[in-house]
Amino acid sequence: MAANGTAKGELIDESALTLEELARACAVETEWVVEHIESGLLADGSRYVANWRFTSRDLTRARRLCQFERGFEAEPELAALVADLLEEVERLKGRLRAAGLSSE
Repeated sequence: MAANGTAKGELIDESALTLEELARACAVETEWVVEHIESGLLADGSRYVANWRFTSRDLTRARRLCQFERGFEAEPELAALVADLLEEVERLKGRLRAAGLSSE
């Protein structure tokens, strides 16, 4: 358990989470998830909510958004920008590791 009482963990595979499962994993209402999808800040949503499925990558991003919005009282757009930057840093570090140029 994390300090705030929520369970932490990562999905190992690309099993799809439903809207309700994603919301529950982030300790938010489903409306929060829908608003962030419709705003283009989280996942690529299809036209039909019933068809939405989320991967471990979506879960990680949603948790980051929640953390920045709650912890720093950030506006959703700012939280998404920070998440974008962190994701880019992770991608670049991965490329460095793959090229054998990383000291990590």
